[in-house]
Amino acid sequence: MANAYDILIRPIITERAMSGAADKKYVFEVAPSAGKIEIKKAVETAFGVKVKSVNTLTVLGKEKRQGGGRPGMTKKWKKAYVQLAADSKTIEFFEGMV
Repeated sequence: MANAYDILIRPIITERAMSGAADKKYVFEVAPSAGKIEIKKAVETAFGVKVKSVNTLTVLGKEKRQGGGRPGMTKKWKKAYVQLAADSKTIEFFEGMV
């Protein structure tokens, strides 16, 4: 099995993603091959919290121009929305960012 930090690539720190932190909803970029159960276990292991639900989606790559005007694509990646249980503590990493 993969390490928790191999599954959780980075937290998503945007205004929209941080608006859900008050309701214990957090957004992470995760490994494309990770499933919901693996993501749940990784968040619980890495942050010591209890996860209620996980929703995932694949963000498709966008077409961008490369040097010389040639078309290219940005990479596609996977996003996970993690909802913590009501009796769980918050993730301390996100505390000062709200």
